[in-house]
Amino acid sequence: MWRTLSLLFALTTALWSAASRNLDIYYLDVEGGAATLLVTPGGQSLLADTGWRGFEDRDPKRIYEVATHQAGLKKIDYVLITHFHADHVGGLEGLAKLLPIEHFLDHGDSVESAPRAAELWKTYESLAAGKRLTLHPGERLPLQGVEAVVVSSNGEVLQSPLKGGGQANEARCRDAQLKEDRPTEDPRSLGFLLTFGKFRFLDIGDLTWNKEHALACPQNRLGRVDLYQVTCHGANQSGAPEHVLALEPRVAIMNNGARKGGNKETFETLRKSPGLQDLWQVHRSLEAGDLNSDERLIANPEAECQGHWLKVSVASNGRYTVTNSRNNFSKTYAAR
Repeated sequence: MWRTLSLLFALTTALWSAASRNLDIYYLDVEGGAATLLVTPGGQSLLADTGWRGFEDRDPKRIYEVATHQAGLKKIDYVLITHFHADHVGGLEGLAKLLPIEHFLDHGDSVESAPRAAELWKTYESLAAGKRLTLHPGERLPLQGVEAVVVSSNGEVLQSPLKGGGQANEARCRDAQLKEDRPTEDPRSLGFLLTFGKFRFLDIGDLTWNKEHALACPQNRLGRVDLYQVTCHGANQSGAPEHVLALEPRVAIMNNGARKGGNKETFETLRKSPGLQDLWQVHRSLEAGDLNSDERLIANPEAECQGHWLKVSVASNGRYTVTNSRNNFSKTYAAR
């Protein structure tokens, strides 16, 4: 009897522990390369993008440090490459030497053929061989305990509204201006919307202005989000107002570099977003000047490379806390 009670107690404790664990999201400083590490309540890990190559493996080492010492990981379950540009896939080879990578997620083959791009693609093909999964809009990331739906991939975007989406957006779309799309990897970015209880988080890589417009017009297919990872590091080739304002994020995080992304136009759009409480930044933008956030919300306020990161920890009830590793300043936001 006591053995049975002990087993039941151990099982109950394990289930309670699993149910009470948070979803953790780390915004890593890879100098504007937008590396984002997610650890699910069940302990699965997903790294979206890997930063740059070179610089004595600066970015792989930074990812390794946070993954192992902060998140307690011994491997990466999934590496998701939003698109095959050097600042997003360049650090992969160095990272693979530091940590085992179980699976790779992508939008399909690279469309760029310049020598540098071809070399990066060849490296990815080699590392991902036999472990690669290509995803399309509407499909789900293979994560347990959360729901993550692909909303953009290989130049296509979600056609039907997600649960929580479908709101009319004609007023914002009526006078929307489009921009010329270049035939690069950016508009092919693999993007996803993740839901954990009441919490909703959007990461669409470097998806371009016109693709954002397609997600928002004439109806907002995604609905509102709690946390918005600012598209394309805050560069003004993305950040279509009709899209950003329709998302109504409570918190936005810009994974920029001091000189990469962080354009004034993007800051101005974000400041107009209904219900936005705070904009956190991985770097202070040299271009944005007074539009930058309070220094407490900036992981790296100096132009020099420092390596500080931001962490978002989401409880099962939807409350989430953002913490700045540089100064340990944190702020908690309630669920909608």
